[in-house]
Parts: sequence; C-alpha cells; structure tokens
Amino acid sequence: MKVIKKTRSLCPECLQVIDALVYEENGCVYISKSCPQHGEYTDVYWSNYELYREVEKWGVIGRGIENPQRKRERGCPYDCGLCENHKTCTVLAIIDVTNRCNLNCPICFAHAGAVGYLYEPNQNQIRQMLRNLRSLRPIPPTALQYSGGEPTVRKDLPELVAMAKEEGFRHVEVNSNGIVLAKDINFYKSLLDAGMSTIYLQFDGLTDDIYVKTRGVPLMDIKLKVIENARKLGHDSIVLVVTLVRGVNDHQMGDIIKFAAKNCDVVRGVNVQPVSITGRINRKDREKMRITIPDFMKLCEEQTGGAIKVSDFRPVPWPVALARAVGALKNKNYPEFTTHPHCGVATFFIVEDDGSIVPVTKYADVDKLAEDFWEVYRLASEGKKFRAYLKLIKAGNNIKGKLKRYLLNVLVKGTYSALGELMRKMVLLGCMHFMDPYNFDLERVERCCIHYALPDGTIRPFCSYNSIHRPVVERALSMPYPAKAGG
Repeated sequence: MKVIKKTRSLCPECLQVIDALVYEENGCVYISKSCPQHGEYTDVYWSNYELYREVEKWGVIGRGIENPQRKRERGCPYDCGLCENHKTCTVLAIIDVTNRCNLNCPICFAHAGAVGYLYEPNQNQIRQMLRNLRSLRPIPPTALQYSGGEPTVRKDLPELVAMAKEEGFRHVEVNSNGIVLAKDINFYKSLLDAGMSTIYLQFDGLTDDIYVKTRGVPLMDIKLKVIENARKLGHDSIVLVVTLVRGVNDHQMGDIIKFAAKNCDVVRGVNVQPVSITGRINRKDREKMRITIPDFMKLCEEQTGGAIKVSDFRPVPWPVALARAVGALKNKNYPEFTTHPHCGVATFFIVEDDGSIVPVTKYADVDKLAEDFWEVYRLASEGKKFRAYLKLIKAGNNIKGKLKRYLLNVLVKGTYSALGELMRKMVLLGCMHFMDPYNFDLERVERCCIHYALPDGTIRPFCSYNSIHRPVVERALSMPYPAKAGG
C-alpha cells in the first residue's frame, strides 16, 4: 500500500466527518476510513493510479467567493451555503423546480412519491434564487439548469425559463427524461420560445432493456421522438446524459458515442455520470456497480475501435488557462472550471463529412495550447498586451483544419456567441463522477463548481447537497404528498 494523501470524508451510516486515507494498491487508488461507531469502509477512488497522477498536474485553485453566504463554523461540508472556505465560483447553477416526476426510477436521487413530501418552490422563490446566484462575486454564473424531479411536469416551466433569461442567465438548460417533450411538441416549442438553450436529456442506452433496469420502463422510442422533435423545431442543442452502471449499460458506451455522432446536427454532447451509490450497501455489491473515470475512458477507447483514446481526454480544469488568457486581454472575468482535477474529464470530437469521428487532439496539441494560454495570461496581466496578442496569434497557428477559424474567433472576440459557434462545430464527450458517502472527499467538495440554489438563500455544492443536505432542506420547505402541486 502506497499512501497518496490524508483527507476527510463521511461515514456512510451517520454522515459524520471522519478522517480518510487515499492510497494506491496494485495500480488502483482507494479511499479508506473508519467510523468509531459504524466501522471501516473502503471504496475505489480512481481505478488507475498512473492516470490519477497524470491529471493531478492540471489542478488550479480558484479565486474563491468574495461574498460568501455562510461563515465557517461547523466545518466542511456542514457550512455549505456557500461558505467562506469554498474555492471555486459557480459555473453551472442548478435549481430543482419540483420533486414530482412522471417516472419512478430505481436510481433516482429523490422524488416525491418515494420520499412522501412535495418540494416545489413557487415563482417568487425561484426568482430570488436566480438573483442570489447572479449576485455571486467575483464571477456571477451565466449557465443555469432547471432540474428535479422532472421539470416538465410544471406547466409554468416556460415562464421559469423566461425568468432566468430576464435575470441574466445566457444559457438555460432543462434536465428531462423526455416524456413530455416527446409527446407534446408545442410544449417543447414554448420552452424554446421562452429562451431555453439546451435539453439535458436522460439517455442511458440504445435498447429498452437498459431503461427497464435503470428507469423501470422501456423508453427508447421516447428518446428517439425527442431527437425527431428537435429537428422539426430546428433545435440543435441536446446533451445526452448517461447514468453509467457497471454490468448494466457499460457495454453500450461506444454505441452511444456513435449515436451522438450520427445525430450531431442536434446532439451537442454526451455527458456521462457514473452512478452514485446511496443507502446501505456492502462492499461486494458496491464493487459490482462502481465505475470510475478511468474505466469510462477505457470503455470509450475499446468500444470506438480507438477513434477516441484515453489519451484524448483532459481533466475539467483544462479551460481555465483559456478563460484566464481571454479575461486578461478583455479585462473581464469568465467562468472558471477550477474544480478538482479528479472530478471529471472531457474531450471534443468533430464528425467529418464521411461520418468518421476525429478527436480535437488531432487538430491541435492541446497541452501546448494550454501552456500558450497561460503565457498569454501572464503577459496580459503584466500589462504587455501587445506581446500577449502576438503570442495568442502564434498559438492559433498551431491549430489545424476547420477548428482553427472557430477557436480564433473565440480568442479574439471573447463573446458568448463566438463560443456558441465553436461548440456547434464539435461534440462534447465528458464524464463527471459525482461523489456519494462511500467515496466522499472534502478536498473535492471545496472546489466544486456545480451548485444548487435553494429557497433558504443558500447555494450548495452538488455532492454535499445530494449526499447530506437534500432531505433536510427539502423536508423543511415541503408539504405532504400527494397534494395539489403549485406552478
């Protein structure tokens, strides 16, 4: 056993903070901890030690929050709100608009039918949450996701989308299982008319047996109908969201990537989320389900025949260099993915005219680009903007093919529309491994960039909210279920 670091974690039983050890053994990285009351727990942290070390070098500590809502009193993760110790600004904000759902998924975080209460903020509460998010400094978030439950069960969802746009969110996405969007194209259109940017479409596989296991019912026809309706409406921004479970749908990772490529006129990305394990479950059963980021990368390489390789992925903090460089040149602050490097990885691919998948690493040396962007940032920060622009132009000359024009447009203009034009020429392939009480690492929580806004005025990191705070917060702001839902 080789010790990597000491950290703090949670007891999966009592959710108290306890000491934990992250270590390497036989090429795999584990997290181990012991609760005085409930005993010892060991779980896989990263399944490949070499890759664990490789991504570490991309870590960037964020600027922190200038106006935290909470003081550090009880300690992380109980002071979430955001507390003064949080190191990363909100990049993607989430508001759960309801916990009602038109499905009863076995792997859901929480829904009204299962927990026995209805959580559904009213419009005034949601507007206040939006304003609270936009008040964050130094970098107010510009991207928002409405989630749940199933957001489309609220008939006023188009009004909520329009409200988010009014409050300054440029990118507004809706997280959905697709049932309403497939059956009611007029409702889909009303969301687009209100300003919705993206559908974050639950998409666990390409065969109905997968959906029966993960969602309880066959849903493949629903997913295909959403794609069809998107084409009819001219909507070109759907992200396929895969909850990846070992032994359930991990054999379809390559097919999902190929499906995204085939439908790249409307599909902008594939976002994979390895299953988070909640409730009491022994180590043997956890290991049957547990899948980590290195496993995901290996599946992509094996199941695309090497079209997408493990070496094509970079940790989520890679774009920080780009944000800092353009920000220094434009005297602006841009959202920064200063999340922990072990939280997620991503790459982009371009679908050529013959249908082949080509990763962005074939068009540019992305490692050298990051180095160049950091140098641009340094020069611009020192007031040497002419030299910084020259360095930027030189960096652009190292980009090949169709990618060059669109990326240079982003670098020179630094606008949201330029970024959108670039994103529509590529397909994102990413994986975010959200933590659960078994693999929880407080180091990662303090650098989380995906945050929930809540009616009590707090803003809480994704993993601490879903592992600890959700039932307490929702129950305090809920009514018994079933009841007539608002909205």
